[in-house]
Amino acid sequence: MSHKLTDGGQVMHVGTLSRVEGEGAMHIEYSGGEVTKVQLRIYEPPRFYEAFLRGRAWTEPPDITARICGICPVAYQTSSCGAIEDACGVTVPEEIGLMRRLLYCGEWIESHALHIFLLHAPDFLGYEGAIEMAADHPAVVERGLRLKKAGNDLMDLVGGRSVHPINVRIGGFYRMPTIAQLRGIRPVLEDAREEAVETVRLVAGFDFPDMEQPYEYLSLRPEVGYPIESGSVVTTAGKAFPVQDFTKHIQEQQVEWSNALHATLDGESPYVVGPLARYTLNFDRLSPIAQDIAREVGLGTTCRNPFRSIIVRAVELVYACDEAIAIIDRWRDGIVPSVPVPPRAGEGFGASEAPRGVLFHRYVIDDEGIIKDAQIVPPTSQNQPSIEADLRTMVKDWFEADAALDDHSLSHRCEQTIRNYDPCISCATHFLDLTVKRS
Repeated sequence: MSHKLTDGGQVMHVGTLSRVEGEGAMHIEYSGGEVTKVQLRIYEPPRFYEAFLRGRAWTEPPDITARICGICPVAYQTSSCGAIEDACGVTVPEEIGLMRRLLYCGEWIESHALHIFLLHAPDFLGYEGAIEMAADHPAVVERGLRLKKAGNDLMDLVGGRSVHPINVRIGGFYRMPTIAQLRGIRPVLEDAREEAVETVRLVAGFDFPDMEQPYEYLSLRPEVGYPIESGSVVTTAGKAFPVQDFTKHIQEQQVEWSNALHATLDGESPYVVGPLARYTLNFDRLSPIAQDIAREVGLGTTCRNPFRSIIVRAVELVYACDEAIAIIDRWRDGIVPSVPVPPRAGEGFGASEAPRGVLFHRYVIDDEGIIKDAQIVPPTSQNQPSIEADLRTMVKDWFEADAALDDHSLSHRCEQTIRNYDPCISCATHFLDLTVKRS
């Protein structure tokens, strides 16, 4: 919906965003040659997961938090396990960490494939959605579905189910897959890796608006490898701190137009988490095949154009397939699936790289393992100020370039700007404090 103002300005309101996970809206006001208001309105009702966790046993967060999102449940399970184990003073063996990483690779594959092919590619190819796109580009959609299935199959094998896995527990897993089972899925992942490489070449050929983000990028960086299931925090401004210090640096605040908290870094905003941040801060950690295809398509070692994030996601898709194969090739039978995590009073912190960016968890438990407090900081909450800043920049540029831009085209471009981040709105609706202003 759009209407003109008496001063020649314009108000545009999109009541329901399409091709994003969850329910949200967009409101933009343009007047006097300036964008005067930009609001990404997340109106999906908050689901109060932090409150649900209070009073529960320390063993329950992996199963409870997995229900926050059907697309990235492993992210919630992994961050929650890390935080509880931190509170209890337990470090799991390397093999359990590797199996968590393998499960997480499955989630990256299915989530990135879903976003690239079904949610984001239609923007670049000129279609309202994947169904319309499939009529003219069936091979593209079929490739996306095959890739997504490969990720789902890997999650099913390791996690016991492809949505809300049931094999994850504090301290590890209920069972480990056998070498025979893992080798059985290896050819699927090999085919997926080849299709992922072709995906990079495909999306690199799209047309991209010129835009460079000036924001600070934030991601995890582990001692070895590309960040997925663990690491410490680093930023492009040179900041570095352990996950245990995230509450000292990341502050959340409520805004009146959103049922999601906005996060800022050290009192400054905005900052960006997600594929662009991971890639820019960790290009040197990508596998050779992922680095090579990135260079082949001219991506470079850093990327600050949010519209080109689809290419970065495709490169990460290559990496996730390649990393899964590497883990399978060095796996062996006889690994203990879990270690004991007895409760103790304390505060624990965990973080992992969800497909959309860093997901932080914090828990306070008592000596009987009862959760007294819980905090979840999802990627979309951290990116929401950046999304609004991108909209402010791009709308001004578009109006200056074409004052006669029709409402449908402008709305589509704005929605595409939001979809650059693959926002998971359902993940973000966690706020607890509500202030009502009445007059």
